[in-house]
Parts: sequence; structure tokens; C-alpha cells
Amino acid sequence: MKKMALFVFNGDPLCFIHVLLNALDMKEKGHEVKVVIEGAATKLIPELAKSDNPLHKLWENAKSAGLVDGVCKACSNKMGTLEAAKDQGLAFLDEMTGHPSMARYHDAGFEVITF
Repeated sequence: MKKMALFVFNGDPLCFIHVLLNALDMKEKGHEVKVVIEGAATKLIPELAKSDNPLHKLWENAKSAGLVDGVCKACSNKMGTLEAAKDQGLAFLDEMTGHPSMARYHDAGFEVITF
């Protein structure tokens, strides 16, 4: 079993769908996966909660599977989506001056992959 931390910075839904698909696929294949939402990707958080969004079902599946480790607190604040992240019960990752630390994942044995 491998451990993978998928850091998604890109706010393009076409990129984000691949993160969700890969995270679910990796979990299905027995890997430990953590998705970290960073940068411009945090702007997608309120949109993903809408049931008519094409990514909604994948998003809910990823959350239900425990794959979403959290959201960058500084970036979600900057993008105006902090409250939407709170409303969805997402954890805020902020140990590195308001941002998540890739080193923490690496030190815990995760391969860090960025999108």
C-alpha cells in the first residue's frame, strides 16, 4: 500500500475532477489517500456543494470516503470561501503560516503529488 497526498491548487473544474477520480481510484486499489485543497482550487468549495454541479456526486463520494484531508485556511479566506468550507465541515490546514505543510505529509510517508 502506498500513501499519497494530492495537493490541488488549480481552480479549473476539469483539473479538479481528475483529482477526485484519481483519489477514489487509488483508495479502491488499497492506497491511503489524502486530498488537500489549496490556492485557486478553494474557490470551488461552494460550487461543489450544489447538487446540480457536475462534480457534486464525486465530491460527496470523496468526502464520504474520508479522502478530503482539508482546506488551506489562508487561501480559502483569500478566495472568500472560508464559510462555505466551514459549512461543509472541512478541516482547515494552517500549520505553515496559514497554509498546509507538504513536509508534514512527506515526513508521514506520503508521496506528495500536486495538481
